Amino acid sequence: MLLPLILLVCFGATVLYSAAGGHLQPYSLSHVMRFFIFLAMASVMALFNKEVVRFVAYPAYALILLLLLGVELLGFVGGGSQRWINLGFIVLQPSELMKPAIVLVLARFYSDLPSGMVPTWRSIVPAGVLIGLPVALVMLQPDLGTGLAIAFGGLVVMFLAGLPLRWFLSGAAAAAVAAPLAFFFLLHDYQRNRVFVFLDPESDPLGTGYHITQSKIAIGSGGLFGKGFGEGSQSHLNYLPEPHTDFVFATMAEEWGLLGGLFVLGVFFLVLRWGWRVALASEDRFSRLLGGGMVATVFFYAAINLSMVMGLAPVVGIPLPFMSHGGSSMMTNMICLGSLMMINRWNVRSGRRTLG
Repeated sequence: MLLPLILLVCFGATVLYSAAGGHLQPYSLSHVMRFFIFLAMASVMALFNKEVVRFVAYPAYALILLLLLGVELLGFVGGGSQRWINLGFIVLQPSELMKPAIVLVLARFYSDLPSGMVPTWRSIVPAGVLIGLPVALVMLQPDLGTGLAIAFGGLVVMFLAGLPLRWFLSGAAAAAVAAPLAFFFLLHDYQRNRVFVFLDPESDPLGTGYHITQSKIAIGSGGLFGKGFGEGSQSHLNYLPEPHTDFVFATMAEEWGLLGGLFVLGVFFLVLRWGWRVALASEDRFSRLLGGGMVATVFFYAAINLSMVMGLAPVVGIPLPFMSHGGSSMMTNMICLGSLMMINRWNVRSGRRTLG
């Protein structure tokens, strides 16, 4: 897993170098440094014992929930959203930490729940509260993308825990009925505009549809082999917005073409396949749920970002793992991989090898 991952990070640093006009700063060098710092963190995480991880599940969740409350009371605004809190020694985005934390706490909850209670209300009501509290606080910031990511990770753990399929189908039907009300009464104006733009991006190509229109132009103009390293006109001439964060894949595709895109997809496939097989090889319920939830979190990041930049999903501001510039997303994804490395070590110690 590590070799293709390191190649992807280095490839991302190359794209960021080009996006900065041929300079290591401010994107490329810090991107690589953050990766290796968080890789060291993940390596330390891999040494944690299972009982210690189980013990910290609820306290960690409670602490991050308090930090989310602190954001509402003391956080500062950036880019129109109130998502960060200054702790003195670090400026932290607690909502990012909640993505792996919700997986951890639900894995602990369902591993402690007797199997006979899984198809009862005792398995869904507490889990719904654990998911609903942080999602509500994140939506107040407002941050729709992160709220969806937290909910997705939690729902995946619930599904893997064996909750009846009819509950999910009923929930989907209820969500479909409530969606119009949520669209008109809960979403902000800019969020509703993103949905309209997704449905018809050419309706306002110089306004709300500008981002996705320029992204598709950049991806399409790259062709099979791309325009060449450092030759991307969309990003270098400032047509492409956020070429180093949310739309880094479009920056890459313009210069490296379809072949570059296939390389990125191939690495994500290898990393996610490894993580899923680590989860399947686990001997106990807690490890399987934790591993599966962490894989789902990384998958959500990658799938939503790639869909977004290609016009297959509304723009929600989710960066591409291991390629986009940004410390918060790198930290979250490395926590997920560190958890999988930790589970893999548990499997090896118990004599269960990762499949494949």
